[in-house]
This record gives sequence, C-alpha cells and structure tokens, in this order.
Amino acid sequence: MPGNKQGKVKTAKLGGCIVASVTPMKKSGAIDYPLYRKLVEWFIDQGVDGICAAGTTGESPTLEPSEHSEFIAKTVRFVDGRVPVVAGTGANSTAEAVSLTATACADGADYCLSVVPYYNRPPQEGLRRHFEEIAERSSRPIILYNVPGRTVADLADETVGELARHPRIAGIKDATGNIFRAVKIREFTDENFILLSGDDSTS
Repeated sequence: MPGNKQGKVKTAKLGGCIVASVTPMKKSGAIDYPLYRKLVEWFIDQGVDGICAAGTTGESPTLEPSEHSEFIAKTVRFVDGRVPVVAGTGANSTAEAVSLTATACADGADYCLSVVPYYNRPPQEGLRRHFEEIAERSSRPIILYNVPGRTVADLADETVGELARHPRIAGIKDATGNIFRAVKIREFTDENFILLSGDDSTS
C-alpha cells in the first residue's frame, strides 16, 4: 500500500467505556459468529462507548491473518456505525502491523490499536520509527498501546510526545498500571491527544 500523506482524519472521538471483546470460538476452533453478533448487541445494549475487536483480549495472537481481518470486518458490520470500532492491528513485525492496519482501515474500522512490539525489546528510536511507519500507511487514526507487563518494552512518555505530533496518531491506551504516567504523558501532548486506561485499577 502506498504511503498515505493525508492529514488528520475526522472520526468519533473515543472516550468512556470501550470494551475489549473476546473472540467467541466453537469447539472446533472456528470463530462463532452468531454468538459474537449476540455479544455485540449485548455490549451496545449495555451502553458501551466503543468496541475493540481482535485486540490481545480477543485472542488475536492465536488467530490466522485471514481470521483476524474477517473478525474486524464482521465487527464493523455488526456494529453498523452505532459506536466506534477499534481494531487491534498491532504486531512485533512492522510489515505485519502495516498490513493488518491497512486491511482494517479498508474494512471500515474507526481506529486501529497498535501495541508496542513484544519480545523484540526495541529501543525508543525503534519504537518511534515502528509507529510512524504504521501511521504513514494508515488511513484511520492510530491508538498506541503500551503494556510493558506483557511486551517487556516500555514506550517512554517523551517518545509518546514525539509520536503525538503525527497527524494520524490520535492517542494512547496506557496499561502500565501507573496513573502518574497519564499525568506525565499530558505534559508532552495537547488536550486533543486521547488518553485511555488499559488497566482496571487506574480507570
């Protein structure tokens, strides 16, 4: 996919309660879409402000690439514009994250959630370049996802500030469990940068 040089993308701003959905599966291992559709309806009936599909809560590391993309496309169809859809499109391979993001954008996701590359332990410069490459290739806003307890690498507050200057990096889901990180991140970002908690104790 060629680089996308457009500016900020207007879409519904994230906030409130965004549920990280599981991926219901049959005993065979296939995704149970009839059950998932009922789950989406239940989420919306309960008043959620957004649905995250194929995030790490949704068993994304165990899904085949075709399943991953289909699950996001089905979520967009089931939600039908009633709340924003956040697509989990992160990977520890930049090329894979770019590909997943491009497909999710084409399938109508409102935002793409991109996790810090796990296992690789890249330096801050590597993290910055990884996320900037994804954002350059995306047509939808990117939400950074920092969860060092799972990925080992920690996205520094200063690096978040640098990334926040990119027109398609819209916010961060912080799952460090440290509420003071949000305060620090705000020092490096403006009021339009979205701060989401990925840890129940700091919500």
